[in-house]
Amino acid sequence: MVHVPKLTRADAVAALRNPLALIAERWTPAPRTVRRAALAALVMSVVIVVTGGAVRLTGSGLGCPTWPTCTDDSLTTTSAMGVHGAIEFGNRMLTYVLCAAVGWAIIAARSEKPWRRSLTRLGWAQFWVVMGNAVLGGIVVLVGLNPYTVAAHFLLSSALIAVAAVMWQRTREGDGAPRPLVGKAVTQLVWCLVVASGLLVAVGTVVTGAGPHAGDSSEVDRIPIDWETVAKLHAVLAWIVVTLTFALWFVLKAVDAPKGPLDRTRELFVVLLAQGVIGYVQYFTHLPEALVALHMLGSSVMWIWVLRVLLSLRERPEAVADLPGPAAETPVGTRA
Repeated sequence: MVHVPKLTRADAVAALRNPLALIAERWTPAPRTVRRAALAALVMSVVIVVTGGAVRLTGSGLGCPTWPTCTDDSLTTTSAMGVHGAIEFGNRMLTYVLCAAVGWAIIAARSEKPWRRSLTRLGWAQFWVVMGNAVLGGIVVLVGLNPYTVAAHFLLSSALIAVAAVMWQRTREGDGAPRPLVGKAVTQLVWCLVVASGLLVAVGTVVTGAGPHAGDSSEVDRIPIDWETVAKLHAVLAWIVVTLTFALWFVLKAVDAPKGPLDRTRELFVVLLAQGVIGYVQYFTHLPEALVALHMLGSSVMWIWVLRVLLSLRERPEAVADLPGPAAETPVGTRA
């Protein structure tokens, strides 16, 4: 039978002051548990993007017409709100699931032995991004789905995915100083790929803000530019990203790079091809909702893999503490 130590009054006071420290004193998760917690937070950050897209694509963006309550008189959706209210309110509830996943990642990281402060900070960074995006989501509703706020909402979600992806990677590494696996020129090429991918995502939000899926059945303002023109710019950026990825793979092969960067680059290339096929099909079929949702999922996966390529360019071994060497042998016949 497992003995569970009783909480003393001092423990209770300490728990109120710093509950994470108290949990860390009494629980040590396995490294696999910490990795799974970080992965759960990453998966939920993608899920919230896809479900948020579903809200817009089903015309449920104003299913709950106010915030933080659903209506002026009710915290939750009512039967009068219909299916649109249920979809919008359901997406709001998923924010709590996301918070739970991020909270679990923070607790696991804080309880790991030895404590890795940098890992815990990445967990807290996710928490504050989620809180900021929740407030921004409320503003989106209050301003009637203004397309610029909708774009900012998606970009902040992409930032959340970036932080979650970095934390997941860091759970599989040590805290030693990073050691580059490739030369400086290759690293610069990858940073060009990261910047181009970020522009691709940003221009994608403009396509969304100017396109036909306004997010609600009522009259909603759109970004006053021709969405087809912006879609063509989006396609050009996509081809730039694909070209940079292919060039990176060729360079990595030429310099006989380690397996990690090569594998991540190859995987990214496959993701980009699939995303490109979906993008062109949805464009020529006039943006059917199902394909737009799939394209949003692909956008999140692409962003994660771009970051994985960047993170694969270095390795971080376990930090080695400076331990004293063996004591020197005292020659026979000498005195202290």
